[in-house]
Amino acid sequence: MAEAHQAVAFQFTITPEGIDLQLSHQALRQVYLSGLRSWKKRVTRLKNNVITGVYPASPSSWLFVVIAILATMYTRSDPSMGLIAKIQEHLPVSDSLSIQCRTVVSAVLFSTLLWFSLIFTMRLCLKQLLSYHGWMFEQHGKVSNTTKIWAAMVRIFSGRQPLLYSYQGSLPNLPVPAVKDTVKRYLESARLLMSDSEYERMTTLAKEFESSLGNRLQWYLKLKAMWASNYVSDWWEEYVYLRGRGPLMVNSNYYGMDFLYVTPTPIQAARAGNTLHACLLYRRKLNREEIKPSRVPVLNVPLCAAQCERIFNTTRIPGEETDSLIHWQDSEYVAVFHQGRYFRLWLYHAGRMLSPREIEQQIQRIMDDPSPPLPGEAKLAALTAGDRIPWAQARKEFFSSGVNKRSLDCIEKAAFFVALDDDEQGMRGDDPAGNLDRYAKSLLHGKCYDRWFDKSFTVVVYKNGKNGLNAEHSWADAPIMAHVWEYVMTTDSFQLGYTEEGHCKGDVASSLPPPTRLTWDIPAECQERIECSLAVAQALADDVDFHVLPIQEFGKGAIKKCKISPDAFIQIALQLAYYRNRGTFSLTYEASMTRLFREGRTETVRSCTSESCTFIRALEGGESKEVCRRLFITASEKHQHLYRMAMTGGGIDRHLFCLYIVSKYLGEESPFLKEVLSETWRLSTSQTPLQQVELFDFVNHPEYTTCGGGFGPVADDGYGVSYIIIGEHMINLHISCKHSCPQTDSHRFGADIKKALEDLLELMSPEKSDPSKAEQNHSKKSKKDL
Repeated sequence: MAEAHQAVAFQFTITPEGIDLQLSHQALRQVYLSGLRSWKKRVTRLKNNVITGVYPASPSSWLFVVIAILATMYTRSDPSMGLIAKIQEHLPVSDSLSIQCRTVVSAVLFSTLLWFSLIFTMRLCLKQLLSYHGWMFEQHGKVSNTTKIWAAMVRIFSGRQPLLYSYQGSLPNLPVPAVKDTVKRYLESARLLMSDSEYERMTTLAKEFESSLGNRLQWYLKLKAMWASNYVSDWWEEYVYLRGRGPLMVNSNYYGMDFLYVTPTPIQAARAGNTLHACLLYRRKLNREEIKPSRVPVLNVPLCAAQCERIFNTTRIPGEETDSLIHWQDSEYVAVFHQGRYFRLWLYHAGRMLSPREIEQQIQRIMDDPSPPLPGEAKLAALTAGDRIPWAQARKEFFSSGVNKRSLDCIEKAAFFVALDDDEQGMRGDDPAGNLDRYAKSLLHGKCYDRWFDKSFTVVVYKNGKNGLNAEHSWADAPIMAHVWEYVMTTDSFQLGYTEEGHCKGDVASSLPPPTRLTWDIPAECQERIECSLAVAQALADDVDFHVLPIQEFGKGAIKKCKISPDAFIQIALQLAYYRNRGTFSLTYEASMTRLFREGRTETVRSCTSESCTFIRALEGGESKEVCRRLFITASEKHQHLYRMAMTGGGIDRHLFCLYIVSKYLGEESPFLKEVLSETWRLSTSQTPLQQVELFDFVNHPEYTTCGGGFGPVADDGYGVSYIIIGEHMINLHISCKHSCPQTDSHRFGADIKKALEDLLELMSPEKSDPSKAEQNHSKKSKKDL
């Protein structure tokens, strides 16, 4: 009970003489320092809101405008054309002020109004400029004069030193495509996957929809686009994520891995100390808006940062019909899971952030705690891994009051969740490839009860010092979490570092209270519910077939020599591999971001096109290299065009999705929309971009290579493929499918992908000489020189 006593700020007892009050000055001091830190954060947040609110101007520019107007009036000219005099006449305190004071006050009011008008005009101009996307459709390396002028204007109106959220008010809204354009593009994408009779029937349904119901539904979407910041994102979050009733584990959550070849320290507590401290440093930069706004490379076009707001202190709460996302302004602790027990670990003390060494000490205290799990505690998190309705019912029935509610609140209000695993993971031992696959599966689902899948993200630290994360998907997309993880990994290794013994650097305060053990009172009926959820989750986890494939023989550098977009190159290679693997083509999902628009998330690129299918048939049919090269270039250009269309609001699937939602609200049935929304994505792909290239040094430290992350299969009979392009010489792929489908095999598909990439490189690099011939020529030349 020592922890409980340390948490009490005062004690009192009732005596015959009255109340005997005993104050704890140490505890009150901690309350004072904690409150002081909270107020400092509020002041910082207020200051940033002011700076962001007046962007692209600066608060100091107001003083400049006021001085300029007063100076102009001093020369006896009226820059307001009579408006200052009008303001002076209607001042409510005009009788109590002198004429000179009234004139100054009126001039200041006019200057302020003028300043706000200038801000509004600049922001409107910037918004109009950012609505131009012609630069994206220009050939690489060939920038038109229009784009050059546009880029210069964007720089002028963008101001200087923007904060993280400075551009939010200037980003354009996502446009609503015309129904006829969406229908036309859909039919084009569907043609190659349908027989003549199926295509004719779908064309009839599409034309009927376009000429009748589609126009009614479109009217509601346009109305929403005028009113809401984004006509897609809120419905996408609710209906695709929060209303899903199946398990989050495997089906929705995704993971991120540690460095591929390096483990900075073998000490689990030390790795946790640096990792958690780096997370806090990122959160502090996030709260102060010191993180640079994400931009499209080359032209530095800003991207929406709205998803960053819910990285920390966020939890998904289960409901019987729909879940909800709850975000708290601040949290000074994390929830830690170790050997079936839950702890609250405070990350601040005496108004300051704990050092890495202090966090290491606290983690070690948790690991040294000999207490066993309470009944039902060890596998409690399985509730978050199973179906949502049983979890919502159990939460309402067993966790709505008393000690269970207090402990559950502690987990849900934590900054994030931490899992200390007893297993060793990573690319190690006699079977590095197999161990890498097991490492990925562990991050994706663990033991099904050692990750709190509802938290915005869970940091996992293994016994041998390897780490990783598991992230919930509804609050944001993978690039947001990848940005955090890039910072955490590089800060851990290159800035914080470790001692020669492998411990965190720094000193330890002797007055740190130990972490608090969370207590539970879980009845037998609830334990049965936990076991049922665990059985569902375990069956799902056991069915996942996962393979991580690092390709080091070639990378972006070799692809660029072919003068082909690396993403288009890989996507067509995936199509070729799938065709060889399954003997047919499939509807393919590639995630593209729409963060050029306010509150944008993702759009679908339908990567399986008639052009890519024509190329693959020609290649597999033995056509000449010249024909295949020409068809490959055409297919890659088509893919690039579709990707650019998706990024600039001209995609297909989000528009059709929103039309379907409106039809459900109106109670209208559309056979066309119903068939489109029921199509199966048997090949689901996503690229994880390396966003902070400046943090990595692949030339001097090639061993510090990030491995990216992955996700579970979307379809029971399909594949999920995530890939990351590392520097110029490496591509990492994460491939998932299900054991229960006899037609899928992640390792076989991985071999097919690698072979497809090699074949495409060979096709597009005809000048590449045979290494054996080159060696023979070199030998002949050496003999001649002798």
